[in-house]
Amino acid sequence: MPLISSRKIKGNRLLDVVYLVHWSTISLFQRTAIDPYKMRSEFTPKLFSLLKEGISRETVSKDIISGIIVGIVALPLAIAFAIASGVSPEKGLITAIIAGIIISVLGGSRVQIGGPTGAFIVIVYGIVQEFGLNGLTIATFMAGFIIIGFGLARLGNLLKFIPYSLVVGFTSAIALIILSSQVNDFFGLGIKNVPSDFLEKWTVYFGNFRQLNGYAMAIATVTVLLTLHFQKVIKMIPGSIIAIILSTIVVKLFEIPVDTIESNFGDIPNKLNMPTIPAVDFNTIQSLIQPAFAIAILGSIESLLSAVVSDSMIGGKHRSNMELIAQGVANIFSALFGGIPATGAIARTATNVKNGGRTPISGIIHGVILLTIMMLFAPYAKLIPLSCLSGILIVVAYHMSEWRQFASIMKGNRMDIIILLTTFFLTVLFDLVIAIEIGIVLASLLFMKKMSESVHIQNITSDDVNGEHLFDHENLEIPQNVILYEINGPLFFGAARQFQETITQTSIQPKAVVIRMRYVPLIDATGFQSLKEIIKTFKSKEIAVIISGANEALLKDFEKYHLYEFIDKDCIAKNINIAIEKAKSI
Repeated sequence: MPLISSRKIKGNRLLDVVYLVHWSTISLFQRTAIDPYKMRSEFTPKLFSLLKEGISRETVSKDIISGIIVGIVALPLAIAFAIASGVSPEKGLITAIIAGIIISVLGGSRVQIGGPTGAFIVIVYGIVQEFGLNGLTIATFMAGFIIIGFGLARLGNLLKFIPYSLVVGFTSAIALIILSSQVNDFFGLGIKNVPSDFLEKWTVYFGNFRQLNGYAMAIATVTVLLTLHFQKVIKMIPGSIIAIILSTIVVKLFEIPVDTIESNFGDIPNKLNMPTIPAVDFNTIQSLIQPAFAIAILGSIESLLSAVVSDSMIGGKHRSNMELIAQGVANIFSALFGGIPATGAIARTATNVKNGGRTPISGIIHGVILLTIMMLFAPYAKLIPLSCLSGILIVVAYHMSEWRQFASIMKGNRMDIIILLTTFFLTVLFDLVIAIEIGIVLASLLFMKKMSESVHIQNITSDDVNGEHLFDHENLEIPQNVILYEINGPLFFGAARQFQETITQTSIQPKAVVIRMRYVPLIDATGFQSLKEIIKTFKSKEIAVIISGANEALLKDFEKYHLYEFIDKDCIAKNINIAIEKAKSI
């Protein structure tokens, strides 16, 4: 039984790739395209649907309580993520407020909580270092429109097919990068300019460990312990908030010599800025298009992952394309108000669900609570020790690391291990953008290799004496001097060449060859070229070719690819019986 396997891809195969992706996803598009009602509901925010159905007072009460708790949980995270990203702390608060409210109002999930997340730290820090704050604002602004485009194109369904090993790879790498970025503040080393490169960063750390600040390390250690364990004592109050309050009071009262937000960043504004549209020209778009796409892809993946997790917790079903549109709008307005990229936050969303949140009202309340805190308590927030925030981020990095899933994948098949390790090391040592791009390409190539290996072809006429066949051929009476080939799988560029070689390399000289295609879902441009070459080769030897069982889609493609210039239409048989009768008549 010959096996159609992948060959080295030569030349430009873009058309083939597009065709293959089109075949694998067309049913997803058709399911929504043929149902106008489904199309309308797909692009309706969950909040609007719930308000139309009616929300009980009991549900609203639980949402308000949950929103207050999530708002308090989000406060230290928003500040910490902003500082770790290389921007001032109020930008994290602005993002959590503006994006958080918009995502809840327009989103396709009942319980999604939006805002800045740890996943964006690597990208944001890199953009700020290379393009400055203005570059970050423009990239976030552009990313918003890209994400809206994803939603309108209904790519929400496709983003779910990104391999889990790729997601775990870059998520674990981001966790390691976050951890390494907090060493300076955790140990109070006082290094003013920490290199962005991972290896250089650790070289600088090891050269400065003699400057370790015991007070900073003690505050950070206590913060980690409180964040991890305090809710075992009092579930309603996050340990991170207790750590911030206690450390801030102790540092202020006893004048402990540690870095604070005020000493490094100055005051925190207690009001939102007026929205400003960034100046964008063609040159700016060219220079920032790659980081903008990185923000868009990562934000889309993260938000849909969060929505899927929340669905499993509440037994619901989110609207992925509406969720993407909401994420895009949120990022546009976050940029207008001077914020940073936002997405769905898995940890805060889970906190929302666990505390009784069941509608987007809780997400709106969370944003309002953060705005209230910013307006009333900003003068006190500047006193928070940076070592306390580093302790909180160390816990975030631990939860992001997904080390159990990482270890589990390492025990799996070789394809997943290659994708996992490639994405992980590229993210850590080079760049998250490069890691995602190469990871997706690598996953696609490995998938196409698997697809090519799944394509089988069998010469039924010359089968072995035991009568064992790969496919059921219904005890067909095949005439002498006729060869019947049964094919299973798509004939795309990864399998087309060997398909051609297998069929044309026959040891006998038949008068007719029947190619049965009942299990061939698609043929791409390379496959059609190989099919034409097969027909031409057999015709030169005066051997007739009959094609049997091609589906309706393939018959239309026969016209598009001008196959009838090489084979007569009466040699295209609807089923195998007609094909055999045609072969007998030759």
